[in-house]
Amino acid sequence: MKNPSASEDPPRPLYRCGSSRRDLAEPISLIVLGATGSIGRQTLELVKSSPARLQVVALSCRERVQELLAIWDELVALQGGAEAPLLAVSDAEAWREAAALPRVKGKLLAAGADGLIEAVTRPQHADCLVNGLVGAAGLAPTLAGVRRGLRIALANKESLVIGGDLVREALHGSQAEIIPVDSEHSAIAQCLSGRRENEIQRLILTASGGPFRHLSADQLAKVTLAEVLDHPTWNMGRKITVDSATMMNKGLEIIEAHHLFGLPYEQIDVAVHPGSYVHSLVEFVDGAIMAQLGTPDMRLPLQYAIAGEKHWPLATGRLDLLAVGSLHFEAPDFVRFSCLRLAREAGLAGGNAPVVLNAANEVAVAALLAGRIHYVDIARIIAESLAAVAPAPVHDLAGVLAVDARARAQASDLVAKSAH
Repeated sequence: MKNPSASEDPPRPLYRCGSSRRDLAEPISLIVLGATGSIGRQTLELVKSSPARLQVVALSCRERVQELLAIWDELVALQGGAEAPLLAVSDAEAWREAAALPRVKGKLLAAGADGLIEAVTRPQHADCLVNGLVGAAGLAPTLAGVRRGLRIALANKESLVIGGDLVREALHGSQAEIIPVDSEHSAIAQCLSGRRENEIQRLILTASGGPFRHLSADQLAKVTLAEVLDHPTWNMGRKITVDSATMMNKGLEIIEAHHLFGLPYEQIDVAVHPGSYVHSLVEFVDGAIMAQLGTPDMRLPLQYAIAGEKHWPLATGRLDLLAVGSLHFEAPDFVRFSCLRLAREAGLAGGNAPVVLNAANEVAVAALLAGRIHYVDIARIIAESLAAVAPAPVHDLAGVLAVDARARAQASDLVAKSAH
């Protein structure tokens, strides 16, 4: 059943296809949210390799305070006479640990979600927000960055999954630029460079298939957490690695692509590509297909987004096509990997459905990582969470957060019933 707010027409694309990006004066001032995570650490590698081009003005972490401070000290030394970056810590206990340290006095922002907003809005000068947060917590900072008119290197796909319409509304009249960091959406953006929206026929998102693409349903019921976290090609955070194993990550990326590029869901396909060399493809109206290829290294899409879609030199592995030899593709299995189906259905429904989908998934994944449920319980908890909620529109951030909170409570109850 379609949500009352779901439109028959595709949304206006958030990604401005064919538009030139602003030339920002160097060094480009960065706000790095999720600095201790995978995206944050790789962003900081770029900063260290190009200190004349990139400078950090604010950092955040959830709870790894000592790791954040080590990064902060390194940046203070690297950036010389520049003002030390501001610091935001989301977890209350971790924030109190940081607040007890005299050396961060005047640099530590408010605790919790308020600190993330301050990290976006308080720096006197900022050019680019690298949103490397995981989960629904990334939406409010994305909206703040859009309202400030920043370039947003968006690695937090949940911003668009649960709040695509809100981001679109905030983007209206803003000079903000949203450039995707997910390797798949970055690949599509690179294929669309200089193209017009009316030339696009179809988007093809590639998926590695995760570690379980050949397992039967019976075998999936017996996989261990260690096996779930053993991704065959990418080195990512634990939550995203689980999402890759269930293929929920690809489902969320379908919704993200719908909002970014403005195509209806029937024009967004998935192809399983285990080698992870082809990062995604675009089919044009004349039948031509363009693909972006490269080694699986997130620094490339990160730098491409931060630089405003410029290809700066980067010391990364080069793809040897002769060594690769052949490129293999498979159709995704929507039965064994039902999270992919659930995500597409939630995207089609619109309104509160993607919010419920994401909230239930975050709760279920956290329960798996804590050893409370099994891998196969994730899809069931998400399906039951979606079935328990009547379709309804969501009009603003407060509405999104309210739906999110209720869905988390519902999913937590289902986890408690499933705990082993």
